[in-house]
Amino acid sequence: MEEEDQHKVADLVKELVLRLLSRSPGGGDPAAPPDPVHLQSSLRYAFRILSSRLAPSVAPDAAALAESIKRRLATQGKSAQALGFADLYAKFASKTGPGSVNNKWAVLYLLKIVAEDRNSASGGLDFAGPLPNLDSFEAELGGKSRVSRDGEGERNGWSNGVLLVAKDPENLRDMAFKEYANLVKEENEVSEEVLVRDVLYACQGIDGKHVKFGTVVDGYILSDLVKVPRATRTMVRKLCELGWLFRKVKGYISECMDRFPAEDVGTVGQAFCAALQDELSEYYKLLAVLEAQSMNPIPLVSETASSDNYLSLRRLSVWLAEPMVKMRLMAVLVDKCRVLRGGAMAGAIHLHAQHGDPLVHEFMRCLLRRVCSPLFEMVRSWVLEGELEDNFAELFIVGQPVKAESLWREGYRLHAGMLPSFISPSLAQRILRTGKSINFLRVCCEDRGWADAATEAASAAGTTTRRGSLGYGETEALESLVDEAAKRIDKHLLDVMYNRYKFKEHCLAIKQYLLLGQGDFVQYLMDIVWPELSEPANTISSFKLAGLLESAVRSSNAQYDDPEILDRLRVKMMPHGSGDRGWDVFSLHYDPRVPLDTIFTESVMAKYLKIFNFLWKLRRVEHALIGAWKTMKPNCITSRAFLKLQRAVKLQLLSTLRRCQVLWNEMNHFVTNLQYYIMFEVLEVSWSNFSNEIEAAKDLDDLLAAHDKYLTSIVEKSLLGERSQTLHKSLFVLFDLILRFRSHADRLYEGIYELQARTGNSSLPSRDKSKTRKQKNDQSSEPGSLITDGRKALTQRAGDFLQNMRQDLDAISKEYTSLLEGFLSQLPLQQHVDLKFLMFRLDFTEFYSWSGLSK
Repeated sequence: MEEEDQHKVADLVKELVLRLLSRSPGGGDPAAPPDPVHLQSSLRYAFRILSSRLAPSVAPDAAALAESIKRRLATQGKSAQALGFADLYAKFASKTGPGSVNNKWAVLYLLKIVAEDRNSASGGLDFAGPLPNLDSFEAELGGKSRVSRDGEGERNGWSNGVLLVAKDPENLRDMAFKEYANLVKEENEVSEEVLVRDVLYACQGIDGKHVKFGTVVDGYILSDLVKVPRATRTMVRKLCELGWLFRKVKGYISECMDRFPAEDVGTVGQAFCAALQDELSEYYKLLAVLEAQSMNPIPLVSETASSDNYLSLRRLSVWLAEPMVKMRLMAVLVDKCRVLRGGAMAGAIHLHAQHGDPLVHEFMRCLLRRVCSPLFEMVRSWVLEGELEDNFAELFIVGQPVKAESLWREGYRLHAGMLPSFISPSLAQRILRTGKSINFLRVCCEDRGWADAATEAASAAGTTTRRGSLGYGETEALESLVDEAAKRIDKHLLDVMYNRYKFKEHCLAIKQYLLLGQGDFVQYLMDIVWPELSEPANTISSFKLAGLLESAVRSSNAQYDDPEILDRLRVKMMPHGSGDRGWDVFSLHYDPRVPLDTIFTESVMAKYLKIFNFLWKLRRVEHALIGAWKTMKPNCITSRAFLKLQRAVKLQLLSTLRRCQVLWNEMNHFVTNLQYYIMFEVLEVSWSNFSNEIEAAKDLDDLLAAHDKYLTSIVEKSLLGERSQTLHKSLFVLFDLILRFRSHADRLYEGIYELQARTGNSSLPSRDKSKTRKQKNDQSSEPGSLITDGRKALTQRAGDFLQNMRQDLDAISKEYTSLLEGFLSQLPLQQHVDLKFLMFRLDFTEFYSWSGLSK
């Protein structure tokens, strides 16, 4: 605003204030100037009001504001002033043309605010404060007529513009009240027809003339300016709840459709929105009928006398009762499913279907059939075709890309969060396994026989393989289909595994070769690889060992096995260091190949390798003891050559030999019983149980469980489990001690054979024996002869050798006894019951009573 305009506005405001002050009650002479202090404060007050930027909190409606002022005056007991104000406002509102006020509402609002501000400052409640009298108010509004002039007003019953009705002989006061009451009623009452139309608008999410949506209260409300009975206001509020519910459901549909086809909506969410939209379409039809009925131009009369075509609020509440139930239920579902999708959404909706109201139950059944249609189609496709048509991860089955050997164990799994409540966990497991079986046959076995089995299953279940053959509410049909499909497809899968891929034959081959069940093969292999495996590991050729394996196969009954099985048997050299021997790195390996590698996985074959190493070490110890026994033949050490030795040396020799034999017997007793326990009570019993479970298996999961149980049983009973590690280490220390005993026994008998060769003389010809004997006699007659000296040296050497060997054997025996006692003391602490029977078998009480002479 320019400076000149600002001065004009200031002058106009000052003139207005001067005129108001000169016409105020008790102002004295109108021509007299006002008090300067009072004028200055009034000017500041006027400028403060005009410069304020506070916006009014009500709509700019002059008629409504005038009505508010009249009502306030009436409630304060100022009925005469209210009538006078009504007359002035009527003149003010009717004045148009040049010199009139355009923004009449702003003038009224300004005067009202000034009155309220002055009353709050003075503590008074007199509305006439800012309006000193009706004459001044009329003058300011530009009126040409006054209510009274000087004494004329008093003569006509008026005083300062206010009608005096205190003395009313003609009962004018009651007449005025009646006229005012009729005026208020006409200006505030709204017909029921208008309210019905507004309610119908609100039910469609549209604001009406008097019923509008309030963001603060989050709902449709009837304006406070509308004067209706409390019962009518309550009914309108209840009916408008339908509009609030409609907005919630409609907003959810719009939001989901804007996001689709994003992954967080999915096909189930789309089906849910489509079902809701169909319900809203039926709802629209009902509202169209009701709106057409509400437009019937029948005059408003009382409810009891109304025509049948007249739509009242009461009748509207009856018409909207059923839509209210459905809309309320849909709004609850919308809130519940806002963050859900797929099977989780279907399950949440299903929980609300368990209702005793037939209306709700039928509505939810129809809704769920639409919502669950994509889920049931996914289940049908998975069970009968093995196809996982789940682009938005909505099904309770989750697939992931894996290798062929891991397809069954890791390719598919259940997602518990997506499992709807109307499908039990056991049924979900059967559904998962059936689809997995089809995929396993198709991918790993390259088999198509499952298609015929699926068709037969659908026929047996009374359904078809076509799309849409299953739906919500047909849980029994689904279970029947799954059971029939699982039974036939699993049977076909086991037939393929047993007949085409010879699962049982391969299991037996692993038992015969990796678990050393083929005795002649194992013995021959041990004999021919013993020299080679005694060398350092880094000097051994894998090709040479492979050739030795082939020789062992051809030299035993293994040669009659299936060539496919023999082709899978390989030699495997484990990683080794510079100090390892061939015994530490040699092992046999069996190549399972697809699809058998689903059962014989890498971890399973690692367990078989662990068992093989243990059994190979046990066979090596047994082979070592057998070799020691072969060198301990009695006829090899009873030559007459030892008769030439001293008696003390001969006794020492016999004692050492007996000590060695007794120690061998102890070790052989331990190894024989341990091997018997492993081979018969562990391997054979576990194999027998495994064979029985194979025959009883109904699906691949049963087969896997039976094999895992078989392998776990062997590991636990063979002291290879996690809880038997201490016992396992003690056992291997005993094995190393027995192998050390074998080397001492070999050294003992090699020394004895050497002494026998030195003292014997059986290699000379018979004709030269007399000469030799004569020469010896001649030489022996001479003191210090070579023969005498050689015999003494040999005797001394033999005594020293036998004494050292006796000491080594005693040390080994002592260490062996200590280790064996420690091993036996740990057996009762083992968890597996069969290990306690091993302790009974290894009891040395009876053995020691037989060999007690050696102690």
